[in-house]
Amino acid sequence: MHIPDGYLSPSTCAVLYVGAATGWCSALKRLKRVLLGRVIPLISVFAAFSFVVMMFNLPLPGGTTGHALGVTIAAIVLGPSGAILALSIAIAIQALFFGDGGISTLGANCFNMAIVGAVVAYASYRLIAAGAALASRRRVAAAAIAGYLAVNAAALLAAVELGIQPMLFHDASGTPLYAPYRLGVAIPAMMIGHLTLAGLAEAAISAGLVAYLQVADPGLLRSTSGIAADAPELATATHARSLQTLWIATAALMLATPLGILAAGTAWGEWSPAELPKVPVLSHDVNSPQSVPTGLQRLSNLWTAPFPAYAPSFVRSRGFGYLLSAMFGVGFLLAASLVLRLLLRRYRRREYPA
Repeated sequence: MHIPDGYLSPSTCAVLYVGAATGWCSALKRLKRVLLGRVIPLISVFAAFSFVVMMFNLPLPGGTTGHALGVTIAAIVLGPSGAILALSIAIAIQALFFGDGGISTLGANCFNMAIVGAVVAYASYRLIAAGAALASRRRVAAAAIAGYLAVNAAALLAAVELGIQPMLFHDASGTPLYAPYRLGVAIPAMMIGHLTLAGLAEAAISAGLVAYLQVADPGLLRSTSGIAADAPELATATHARSLQTLWIATAALMLATPLGILAAGTAWGEWSPAELPKVPVLSHDVNSPQSVPTGLQRLSNLWTAPFPAYAPSFVRSRGFGYLLSAMFGVGFLLAASLVLRLLLRRYRRREYPA
């Protein structure tokens, strides 16, 4: 679902950047009401969690790969605004440092996975779990269904965005300029894998974590439960022990990230220009393009990530390089959280001296 540079036209990218920016601004405004400084730690840890979860590639039908998002549990704990920011931060780090998703398409990827994913997850969970006690099994089922719907909603949007490119953007001879596969190919190719495996992975992660939090720290589920009238959307304080546990769990998952490269193949629609002509035939009447579309080729070099494909050039072992990339991403988020909290604390002392 991480659309690379070159697969969407500049005008499509611009429209989706506007959509993403609208979501980011709305999320920030809502979080200011509950003291952003107090929720930065939770946003950071869920950004790190989502970053790590997306590194676990799953083999999908057709020889491609996919992954869960981690957006559902973020929306359940943080609410949609916090989840939007957490996922957007994770997606931005993936694009900037690792070339996982493009810079021109960053708005599209955030719109699909962070904004639509968070809203669908939150709305589904609240609707299905309405009136249930915090410890109810219905909340676990609601989390699973919400996760399944959120991932597939994001995948469907990505498929549509890719599939309309040949129809809207082509040269005089009808040759696509950007993503070359039409809707009739893009939607089935993208959705079969997400409906069968990737969506189920998000469902399992979401349900498992909700079940765990029901026992370990039900307070983290309260703010979006609809039970506490005095919690507008997000808890205004977090328990230090709970936050520490979340970071430890994320670190443990991070250590297992080399397992994420065991799945062979590339995610559908994320091929490099060199790989695109070699893509296996997608159906009996649709062949791979004989050459790379000119617009895709031009935009594909827009940004060169320092550690492309989570493979630092100075590390010979692919698995160890993948682990180092995960450690860098998680460490970056942890450090950024600490620095931002320190700056906000100093700002408050300056503005509101004792």
